[in-house]
Amino acid sequence: MASSSYMPRRKTGEDLSNWSEQPQELTFSIMLRLDAFEILENAQKVCSAWRRVSKNPLLWRKIDIRSRRTVDSYYFGRMCRQAVDRSEGGLVEIKIGNFGGDSLVSYIADRSTNLRSLRLEYYYPITINGNEVYYPFSGLVNALAKLPLLEELEVSLTWTSKLNLKAIGHSCPKLKILKLNGSGSNSIRQRHDDDDAFEIAQSMPELRQLQLIGNKLTDAGLTAILDNCPHLEHLDLRKCLNIKFSGDLEKRCLESVKEFIPPKDSTAGCPFHGVLSNTDSEEEESEGDDDLVDSSEEESEGDDDLADNDDDLVDSSEEESEDDDCSIDSDE
Repeated sequence: MASSSYMPRRKTGEDLSNWSEQPQELTFSIMLRLDAFEILENAQKVCSAWRRVSKNPLLWRKIDIRSRRTVDSYYFGRMCRQAVDRSEGGLVEIKIGNFGGDSLVSYIADRSTNLRSLRLEYYYPITINGNEVYYPFSGLVNALAKLPLLEELEVSLTWTSKLNLKAIGHSCPKLKILKLNGSGSNSIRQRHDDDDAFEIAQSMPELRQLQLIGNKLTDAGLTAILDNCPHLEHLDLRKCLNIKFSGDLEKRCLESVKEFIPPKDSTAGCPFHGVLSNTDSEEEESEGDDDLVDSSEEESEGDDDLADNDDDLVDSSEEESEDDDCSIDSDE
């Protein structure tokens, strides 16, 4: 009989049976490569055996859950809570993006006292009171007070109010990595503000990595950080445009920090590069305004020169008038 490469199509039930007969170790290994959304929305629905594996607490020690535009933030909040519950207190690392607020962070902190890493991108702790909307950070600060083992904290692109970094530093004495990017304002070209830098210097002596992209600190704030964070190995100050490196400050950065990224380096490669690059046009416009000011000052100086010339003409005419008077006197 001639051989054939034709394979009969399996029935749905047989397909499911094969999936369910797959070794649990292999299923677990597959799920480790998926993010929380993929597990909860797809993988756990393959069959009952896969659903049992998806509930293994070891699968939820690290959670990466970032919102898709096709799903609303409320749905992602529920999904995140479900993922945290499945960790059964074993959660050590979580990354949240494009959704979340103080209530969600408090939920995580209450159930994850062993948390080592908390990363929040595009975080908006919104509180609605009547017709006004506030953006407080008290809920986040209170939640962090429950996480004494925290070693890494990222709060990026909040564009809202300021964090109480001093309180956070005292609550999380083991903090080694802090990323506070684009926080506090939607415009990099702002007044000088060293509050963040001074609070970091006062309360976070164990820092190894510090990323302050778009911060408004000055040379004074940078000096305080270098003086009080002796273990610092990585310092990222991109878009920190108020730093002027007076004296030997730049030399100190290069000599005391293993990896130093200066203010004018590109933000290409950052997950929020597109947002930060918009500030470049603001910087150029601001510089253009400065040029206009300089131009107007030059014009003003030119006007002063013209005024001086007019004064010279007036003085000259007065001298001529005096000469005329003299000639009249001589005639007399």
